[in-house]
Amino acid sequence: MLCFFTMQGPVLQQQPFNTPEEKPQFPGASADFVERLEFIQPNVISGIPIYRVMDRQGQILNPAEDPKIPREEVLNFYQKMTLLNTMDRILYESQRQGRISFYMTNYGEEGTHMGSAAALEPTDLVFGQYREAGVLMYRGFPLDLFMAQCYANADDLGKGRQMPVHYGCKDLNFVTISSPLATQLPQAAGAAYALKRENNNRAVICYFGEGAASEGDAHAGFNFAATLECPIIFFCRNNGYAISTPTSEQYRGDGIAARGPGYGIMSIRVDGNDVFAVYNATREARRRAVAENQPFLIEAMTYRIGHHSTSDDSSAYRSVDEVNYWDKQDHPISRLRHYMVSRGWWDEDQERAWRKQSRQHVMEAFERAERRLKPSPDNLFSDVYDENPPLLKKQEQDLFQHIRQYKEHYPLDLYEK
Repeated sequence: MLCFFTMQGPVLQQQPFNTPEEKPQFPGASADFVERLEFIQPNVISGIPIYRVMDRQGQILNPAEDPKIPREEVLNFYQKMTLLNTMDRILYESQRQGRISFYMTNYGEEGTHMGSAAALEPTDLVFGQYREAGVLMYRGFPLDLFMAQCYANADDLGKGRQMPVHYGCKDLNFVTISSPLATQLPQAAGAAYALKRENNNRAVICYFGEGAASEGDAHAGFNFAATLECPIIFFCRNNGYAISTPTSEQYRGDGIAARGPGYGIMSIRVDGNDVFAVYNATREARRRAVAENQPFLIEAMTYRIGHHSTSDDSSAYRSVDEVNYWDKQDHPISRLRHYMVSRGWWDEDQERAWRKQSRQHVMEAFERAERRLKPSPDNLFSDVYDENPPLLKKQEQDLFQHIRQYKEHYPLDLYEK
């Protein structure tokens, strides 16, 4: 059963000051007096349950929770998840070969991307962290632009100014990713408040990892969203590790969903490897966030199968057996494939054909990106000021004078004019 958790107890309401009853009059809490000294234990209740729709073999557990998504859309989920997986493998190897400077894979978290993205409206605003490429792919971001961003070529919407995997697309309502952790949480709360004031039936979704929830910006984002009653979904991907820090060292409480009620935020924990559970939770949270003007927190339990990034070697802090379990026994892609096969929607021939076709699509985009020129050096000085101030103009003149003087060191033929 889909159930969001919130704080229990009476609504905060101050009693008349002349009441004969000994009721607390403090404006900051809703509670009764007690005469016994007792500290609240952190684990006073069992852990928040994990909502799921499918088991690991792709069987629907409760028919009433089946979202009954049409065959064509389920196939779209699967093809996007596997296409993302293929793109990750090729770009990861590209970095290892020195073709790009950096990369982050999404292995094992594809279900959180597609399930949540499908439950949103195209006009909803997305704030990502850095491992949500599938959300952008679901919205129609083409392979050519993924490659252009990672290669920082002339087709890159960001004009080559960002690190790889820092995607953004105004047309698809996906705010450009920034490297510092958790800065997107208070920004997303502010954007949601603006949408609330516009009253235009839009919501914000803000993705982050359980490690980012340890940042102070997470507190600011949660508290602003709750007190300002903003239509926002905070979507936490709890994948077990914040780079090399496991959850056992990251927090002592019951994960991230347990924090929501303390802020007055409706919260739920879902199986992030179950694309239907993610879809159901996000769809209901989105509906209520807009209808009721209140924030929701979804904690999607999943596992980061790949290294944190190409700068990380996860074998230093976790075992091969641990990774293999999640890769072979509880992967969101294989779970959805089991579901499709059991309904006669997919078979081995289709699997082989699609894997070959998807790899070809990725490789073609990859090759086009490598051949493309880099953005013009002029872009170093644009898009900040409407008219550049004198100091910046002087820096621009000095730069190009230097390049002309030492042109043998600057291969400008690789850049657009």
